[in-house]
Amino acid sequence: MKLFQKLLLAPAALGLLAPVAANAADVNLSGFSAYSTEEQVTSITQFSDVQPTDWAYQALSNLIERYGCVAGYPNGTFRGNRAMTRYEAAALLNACLDRITEVTDELKRLMKEFERELAILKGRVDGLEARVGELEATQFSTTTKLEGDYYWALGGVTATGGNSNSAGTGSKDWYNKNYGAMHMVYDARLNLKTSFTGKDLLYTRLRAGNFDNSPFDGKGFKLTKFDKAEATDNAVIISRLYYRFPVGKEFKFAVGPVARNTEFLGTKPFYYKGWSGLDFFQLFGAPGTYNKATGSLVGAIWKQKVKKGQPYFTVSSSYVAAKPNGSDGSRGIMTSKSEASTLTQLAYNANQWKASFGWNYTQCGDDTTRSGTQAAMVDIPCNGIDGNIVDARTEGHRNGFAATLAWRPKKTGLIPSISTGWGYNAYSYSTPYTGSKPAQTGAANKSTGQPNIAGNLNVMNIQSTQSWTVGLQWDDAFAKGNTGGFAIGQPTFVTSTRNGTTPFDAGYVMEGFYKFQVSDNIAVTPVLFYMSNPSSAGAGYAQTSNQGSNLGVFGGALTTRIKF
Repeated sequence: MKLFQKLLLAPAALGLLAPVAANAADVNLSGFSAYSTEEQVTSITQFSDVQPTDWAYQALSNLIERYGCVAGYPNGTFRGNRAMTRYEAAALLNACLDRITEVTDELKRLMKEFERELAILKGRVDGLEARVGELEATQFSTTTKLEGDYYWALGGVTATGGNSNSAGTGSKDWYNKNYGAMHMVYDARLNLKTSFTGKDLLYTRLRAGNFDNSPFDGKGFKLTKFDKAEATDNAVIISRLYYRFPVGKEFKFAVGPVARNTEFLGTKPFYYKGWSGLDFFQLFGAPGTYNKATGSLVGAIWKQKVKKGQPYFTVSSSYVAAKPNGSDGSRGIMTSKSEASTLTQLAYNANQWKASFGWNYTQCGDDTTRSGTQAAMVDIPCNGIDGNIVDARTEGHRNGFAATLAWRPKKTGLIPSISTGWGYNAYSYSTPYTGSKPAQTGAANKSTGQPNIAGNLNVMNIQSTQSWTVGLQWDDAFAKGNTGGFAIGQPTFVTSTRNGTTPFDAGYVMEGFYKFQVSDNIAVTPVLFYMSNPSSAGAGYAQTSNQGSNLGVFGGALTTRIKF
């Protein structure tokens, strides 16, 4: 009998004692005597009342033929359907005692034979335990995890179209001269995730990058900005610092001095998220609503408690003060100059689709729509604007609205997921615009054709803007783990003015990518993109000879992302 089989014998026999139910008064002693003195059976076929269809047939066969410790009754029966008495169990155990003794003696012999090797193993285990104890005593935190995320991009852009021989600012020649070279940029992140209860999160992100002055940081035209762009001039900064914690089973709260509103949503509105490409396509078709406001944040998320896999509702709301630490009375938290943004989202999630509605109230500040034409990307004034437009200290604010709908197929294949989003922004000012409606001919504000809004599209004359996006994504495209995608839309553009001037501001942008998932940690993604009329230079006026009429920008990059 093999040693491993013998080791199994003792627990197998002792386990048979568990289901017994009778006591001594219930025992048929004559029947017990016959059972206990019957010769040991050697094959399960000796039992007339045991059939191959019985649920315990194989287990009984093993006990008889492999271990040899099962006896039956003189009439050739096993009587497996009746309750076993304690006496019968004792008889069965007695038939196995010699086997148990044999195993015990052999184990003692083996322990003696391998005494030296066992001692060496014990010493190694003791040493390993000591080293683990030392590591636990000196490590930074038993609750902190470190994650690395590195993103590289090698690529370039070029302007197309426009007036011939135009060299003014905002023209094709000007753009290609300043931004037409190849660029290699990076973004490096180290994320520290600390939990004190297993359900909360203290999040710290260290970040560095060199996107400064490159088109992938939106230089030249804001629309060429990449989602991963970080311009720190290679300096390490703390780009996230907040604490998130649950209250009950349906609520989560967050508070922190450096946090972003789009990272604290009840649900991400799109399935189009295969990679981090143009910034515009990561803002769910509504850059004015999902504006990536970053600063001091207070937020809450409610998620409906349902059974796993069932549809549910979520509601999230966050307040972000972009300039919380001013000392001159024009900044701070909960003041009229906080440059604050409040984002609220109502969303519904099902297995294959989701829908959301978002509202954002922004006081004032820089690039409040995040991604759009030059005219639509102006700052909302907090402390007034140039006296040439209106001689008053003017404060503004914006209400942004977003509606999204996304669907994905049950199985990956030829049919992609479809994500759609639309955004609308309405602007208001404490002092109304008093400028007259200019003619639709004439020169732009500056003879150089600088790519900012023309006079009739001054910030205070903008009444509303819109945007939309449609994104298609193929998961497991051509190979498991790889992803392909295509998106098209109109970035934020001016749709109406207060004095009725026609904006002439709309344009289109599109991107296509294919992500190669080289390994669990490395992905390589080539991307191509194109945008028309990103400058809106001289919008509302006839183009001058040194402006880029109908200027477009074509670009591409090869990106690599490494995560650990």
